Amino acid sequence: MPPRIRQILIIFASAAAGAGLAGCASTQTPAALSASAVAPTPRSDPAAPAGRIDAVVVQGGNLYGEMKDAGFIVPAVRPGLVDAAFHRANVAYSTRETPGTIVVDPAGHYLYYVEAGGRATRYGIGVGRDGFAWSGEATIKSKQEWPDWYPPKEMIERRPDLKKQLVELQSGLGMHGGPGNPLGARAMYLWQGDRDTLFRIHGTNEPWTIGKSQSSGCIRMINQDAMDLYQKTTPGTRVVVLPARVARR
Repeated sequence: MPPRIRQILIIFASAAAGAGLAGCASTQTPAALSASAVAPTPRSDPAAPAGRIDAVVVQGGNLYGEMKDAGFIVPAVRPGLVDAAFHRANVAYSTRETPGTIVVDPAGHYLYYVEAGGRATRYGIGVGRDGFAWSGEATIKSKQEWPDWYPPKEMIERRPDLKKQLVELQSGLGMHGGPGNPLGARAMYLWQGDRDTLFRIHGTNEPWTIGKSQSSGCIRMINQDAMDLYQKTTPGTRVVVLPARVARR
């Protein structure tokens, strides 16, 4: 096996091994436990690639191919792993929201980045198993590349197996950012005024969960999509999370 292919597979396997850690988290100590801090039961990727990793090619371009970023490799998304309905696309989108606003539709498993002229970039997302535990308006107070993960103590007490994968970081017990980190390549932190909602928009090392309601509550995206959205946003970006029963705004 060529060395480069072997390296990609090793990193992909590392990300899959961290899948059981999936869940929202903070680079700060959470003020309280919420649905965003509940990790799912550990599982393995049912469609893990057995051989060469090919890139998903849509819209005439390679949206989900392997990427190198900050010394890490973001693995390609294997064709068929994510339903094509949840691939990134530029779509017509009628909304009262101003361009630059993010609208999250948990019922449809989509996130829209509103653009001018009745258009939006639409991304597929994964949401919480209960449909969604929170809705309302917030702003992106901060955002980070390859964020560290700090699970709350309640999660660690409930999942003592996590301890062996955590180390002491500057803000407490956590996991360094990287391909195996549950927050993926990018994270955007949602606040309401001076209160941390404990919800984040972030990448994931579990791309097969996109389009489904089986995460721990946060808004998860394919890493390549999270990176694309990240570069479009700034702190202060308005985020509207629709109630789970509402399909559009």
